[in-house]
Amino acid sequence: MIAPFTLTLPPKVRFGRGEALAAIPDIAALGERIALVHGASATRAEPVIRALEDAGLQVTPIACPGEPTLEMLTKALRAAQGAQAVVAVGGGAALDLGKALAALLPVPGVDPMDHLEVVGRGLPLPAPPAPFVAIPTTAGTGSEATKNAVISVPEHRRKVSLRDDRMLPVLAVIDPSLTDGTPRPQTLASGLDAVTQVIEPFLSRRANPVTDALCREAIPRGLTALARLMEAEDTAARDALALTSHLSGIALANAGLGAVHGLAGVIGGETGEPHGAICGRLLPHVLAANAEAADEDTRTRIAAVDDMLDDALGTRIDGLAGWIADHGLARGRPPLTRQSRADIADRSAASSSMKPNPVTLSPDRLSQILEAAGW
Repeated sequence: MIAPFTLTLPPKVRFGRGEALAAIPDIAALGERIALVHGASATRAEPVIRALEDAGLQVTPIACPGEPTLEMLTKALRAAQGAQAVVAVGGGAALDLGKALAALLPVPGVDPMDHLEVVGRGLPLPAPPAPFVAIPTTAGTGSEATKNAVISVPEHRRKVSLRDDRMLPVLAVIDPSLTDGTPRPQTLASGLDAVTQVIEPFLSRRANPVTDALCREAIPRGLTALARLMEAEDTAARDALALTSHLSGIALANAGLGAVHGLAGVIGGETGEPHGAICGRLLPHVLAANAEAADEDTRTRIAAVDDMLDDALGTRIDGLAGWIADHGLARGRPPLTRQSRADIADRSAASSSMKPNPVTLSPDRLSQILEAAGW
């Protein structure tokens, strides 16, 4: 018997090389005034900006220099007033800022804290979001397929979500050419995030037949592509990793995540380390902890992941941390104190991402995972 499930998907997806510029007429149909969020540098967004302006649109560029904070969101809301639609061209940070901006833009003077989870009031959006178009330039977060935006609130030392079913992009454009030439350290970190985001939904308590089908295909595809890109620049591998990233967004939106992301959201708010690097460091140790306490079905799924790792990387779960370190994943800040690890573990145990983890991991076990991963 198949348990009931629902699917949340972007209404329109364009995938392929050259699609970022091919989608300009679709974007132009959303309005004449566009707020365009890009990363710290506008370099990868410039062709899209020029094409929109050549089509007669008024474009207001807004930089996202790092992972979005509450202050950055507030400033972006002021800069974007009057825009009819929002486009984000960049990595996961830029996409999250653009998504949050589109969500709150229709309500002048809105206080974002009214709508943030955990540290805010978590209220529903008072109006439908402005149309939002997501064009990722990294293969990692899958944010173009999700209905939430992650915002850092430094005074609370947390990364939390602004979430609403209506926050899905009206158009997701995955153009793998925008990821060409990404430096190897960023490729490794973002690629590990994408792979984690198809492994965790595959092991999730909320997995369903559709997410299983996506993840069974995407896990080996993403691992193989990542291994290839650690050796050399490769167009086919870039395409494969971009597809894995997009499928990871669909999978996590419909099956949830697990302990890697449950811990990562708190660690990121606490240390400021890049999200993908955090996920990569945690993944081997969370997989091992889940395997210790898994039921028969989860053990079978973890064994399948173990085989996929061996086929693609030539190593299994027990050697994954070494493979990742050998390929240069940044180690981040020095180890935390025992009390700091315990505090992170306690806060992580209550996070929304932790709930779909296939087994319940105690705060003590989570603290052990943190120590094993080098915090």
